[in-house]
Amino acid sequence: MKRSIKSLEGYSLKETDGEIGEVDEFYFDDVSWTIRYLVVKTGNWLSGRKVLISPKALLQPDWENQEFPVNLTKEQIRNSPDIDTDKPVSRQHEEELSSYYTWDTYWGEEPHGAGIFGAMPSALYESEIGEPENVDQSAIEEQSNNDPHLQSTDAVKGYAIHASDGEIGKVVDYILDDSNWKIDYLVVDTGSWLNIKKVLLPTSWITQVKWDNRIVIVNVTIAEIENSPAYDSSEPINAVDEKKLYDYYGRPQQKK
Repeated sequence: MKRSIKSLEGYSLKETDGEIGEVDEFYFDDVSWTIRYLVVKTGNWLSGRKVLISPKALLQPDWENQEFPVNLTKEQIRNSPDIDTDKPVSRQHEEELSSYYTWDTYWGEEPHGAGIFGAMPSALYESEIGEPENVDQSAIEEQSNNDPHLQSTDAVKGYAIHASDGEIGKVVDYILDDSNWKIDYLVVDTGSWLNIKKVLLPTSWITQVKWDNRIVIVNVTIAEIENSPAYDSSEPINAVDEKKLYDYYGRPQQKK
């Protein structure tokens, strides 16, 4: 089923001994657009520390009660690697988590390449250019150690969406498939020029993201967006809605 990421924020994580905390945001990789971690705010039992939990740890979700049962204990989480979720997560941190929880790593599944988002800005300098003066080398080294493809849903929210011929709105939410945790669509608020209509744009139609300018470029036109099917957040997305969207744009629907 397709679900809004915004609707999942605040879900409780529970194990046999009680509640672990609440979902605060998500991290996804920009190569496959798959959710890799839930960022969970623990309660007073762990001094409000935020922890990263892989979807691999989730049992059958209780959608009605907005709960994610997990196969972890509080003691496991208490002793897990302490990662500052307010900073970019490094691949080394991910390896520590995978080793501690015995989760299979996901990065071996990714195809080679920079991903749709490209490399993080100002991370590395070409060798033939040489090193600029007054550059904070420690900052460059720290950036180069970060996982360049792991993105925060909160951080990307608010990015401007540009069609091939101009700006059309901003990212306000995401739609994922709860069977595989892949983000299939961006929810775009078009603002006042379309009477505050929200539309869905498949992530497969993104051609580039400009980090420095917080811009997502999508392979559609303003005219197409003007008459595209509106997104109603109060109604679930079904197969009929998806077919209607792809039929409108005259594009083949990706196979799952």
